[in-house]
Amino acid sequence: MTPFNDTHDMVRATVRKFIKRHVLPHIQEWEENNEFPREIYQLAGQAGILGIGHPERWGGTAPDDIFMKLAASEELMRSTSGGFVASLGSLDIALPPLEQWGTPALQDKVISEVLSGEKIAALAITEPDGGSDVANLKTRAVKEGDCYIVNGSKTFITSGVRADYYTVAVRTGKEGHGGISLLLVEKGTPGFHIGRKLNKMGWWASDTAELFFEDCRVPAANLIGPENTGFIAIMNNFLKERLALSVMAYMTAQIAYEEALAYVKQRQAFGRPIGKFQVIRHKLVDMASQIDISRQYTYHAAELTQAGKNPIKEVSMAKNFATDTADMVTYEAVQVFGGMGYMRESVVERLYRDARILSIGGGTTEIMKEIIARQIGL
Repeated sequence: MTPFNDTHDMVRATVRKFIKRHVLPHIQEWEENNEFPREIYQLAGQAGILGIGHPERWGGTAPDDIFMKLAASEELMRSTSGGFVASLGSLDIALPPLEQWGTPALQDKVISEVLSGEKIAALAITEPDGGSDVANLKTRAVKEGDCYIVNGSKTFITSGVRADYYTVAVRTGKEGHGGISLLLVEKGTPGFHIGRKLNKMGWWASDTAELFFEDCRVPAANLIGPENTGFIAIMNNFLKERLALSVMAYMTAQIAYEEALAYVKQRQAFGRPIGKFQVIRHKLVDMASQIDISRQYTYHAAELTQAGKNPIKEVSMAKNFATDTADMVTYEAVQVFGGMGYMRESVVERLYRDARILSIGGGTTEIMKEIIARQIGL
């Protein structure tokens, strides 16, 4: 039984139309340019796409409907560019802490503008020496009067160059997870500098940056939630981010599989379509099997989330299985295409590059395994 209803199907159709009209004709150019036009945020906001999963009071839609978000996410991946989806969706990891724990004044100032596409929001947690070790982040914020003085740096920040608002993890207290807070930092704040746009293996259309804080004065009113409780907000955020990455992974695999399936039916070798060779047929069977398992298990984790559970184990398992599937399927798709699969004009070449970050972002495969180990009592 499908977890999607008629309303979800309508959302799916809206997003599919948006991608077909505004994105697919230009995506190759945007990939080569390492960014897409800012106006796409506004178009996505006008279409109601950015608001899916966010509170209605600020212009959002169905904040508690996980499967509406999944339906939209699956169709966004039809852009064939993980980088495009990551940048367009950076609000989905930047805004939730603000929506849940921010002051009304801060919420009213920021959220509507971001959901409409007028402004861009980014989440800034990762540091040059930290990676997945969030509990040991070093960026320090010291309260001085009605401001926090922030010093430190962040890296690998999606939408880091173009964002207007940044949800930044800082250390306001003791070492470890108990001393972390979240601050909203606006572009243009004195002492806040945006570094170079980072060149990446994949996700070319996504703008990724380094951020630097040098005696940056952030109003104390921009604190999100109580001081030293930021780690809880970050962990709550990670669950949905990892679920979203699972969707990106099985859709990356799905599109690569579809490209390979079409190719083997028309590519001739030794007088017949290469899909007639058993070794090729079996590759496609393995691809289809792994994708279906990945998708269905991700739906299972989403159903648990929808039911109000806290499926840490299941989401971690879904992410690891789906990202492994994406790695395998995109590798085999390139292999099936042969030399053409190595060309930049080939969709499977892009998907192969884009897949590699999925088992790193949002917590590495190794971190997921440690989380799972704890959940099963090891």
